[in-house]
Amino acid sequence: MKQVSLGHDGFSVSRLGFGGWALGGQWGTQDDSESLAALKQAIEHGITFIDTAPGYGDGRSEQVIGEFLKTLPSSLRERIHVATKTPPSEGPWPPSPYCQWKDRYGAAYIRANVEERLKNLGVECLDLLQLHSWTAAWNDDPQPLLVLQKLRQEGKINRIGLCTPEQDQNCVIQLMRDGLVDVVQVVFNIFEQEPAAQLFPVAEETGTGVIVRVSLDEGSLTGKYAADHEFPEDDFRSGFFAGDRMERTAHRVSSIQDDLKEFGLEEHYSLAATAIQFAMSPTAVDTVIVGMRNPQQVDLNVATEALPPLPAEFLQRLQLHQWRRGVWYAGK
Repeated sequence: MKQVSLGHDGFSVSRLGFGGWALGGQWGTQDDSESLAALKQAIEHGITFIDTAPGYGDGRSEQVIGEFLKTLPSSLRERIHVATKTPPSEGPWPPSPYCQWKDRYGAAYIRANVEERLKNLGVECLDLLQLHSWTAAWNDDPQPLLVLQKLRQEGKINRIGLCTPEQDQNCVIQLMRDGLVDVVQVVFNIFEQEPAAQLFPVAEETGTGVIVRVSLDEGSLTGKYAADHEFPEDDFRSGFFAGDRMERTAHRVSSIQDDLKEFGLEEHYSLAATAIQFAMSPTAVDTVIVGMRNPQQVDLNVATEALPPLPAEFLQRLQLHQWRRGVWYAGK
């Protein structure tokens, strides 16, 4: 699998990354043995980047990944890089414009949280620590990021990152230009294309690493779910696609499938493969993390990464599917 630098001077990562959210059990029942099997299969296929967070099962995802890392020979372990996150302390998600950074990302809180991340993963230094959300209200006084810089000087963190809040992904652009983040993790998919307007060009200009998440729109862009599909209550998507959201989404997914047929690509690219390839297509994107719950999903996703890039004309057609639907999490 192709390996690239995460940013202009970052460590090497695979173009396809392993998303560890489902390992925490929030996408339905998940057995740890299956999680470990999926991780093993991914590494054997050449995936060298794993993304997780403490919110994925209250640390369960991190702990499973940490357990897996201990099984690897040192020669292989040194090539595997794991990213995790520090969430803001209790309060609105994402942080509101009225939140004070000292109440959500105070120095003592960040330090204590980083120690938990180190313990869960069983490491002495985090490859990449990302603040899990942000607000533009803190851009002119970004003290939390300065705390992370001190932790890096102390050898606790290698690279500093930030996950964009869905409703204002461009809030990180100032931070990128100010050199305060090494890496940004953004939502980019066939429906959500806003990062292409300014964020991606600024990333290339500044040498900031780019991780893409939600390339499959929480599963809708696999084409597996009909308009009347209902997710179990223990699957977070039961809320994400609440009300008529699944019906509206399925209708738009069907239009993308029609385009695949029109271009004669449906025999070579599944809908999921199309979505992942689209997410990989911008030159600013270093790696695309995709959730993988079992070895079978790993095999499917790895095969997708190996496909030739989508034709330029078809990529232009996919740009027409941008959907300014706002933030799902609150209201319809």
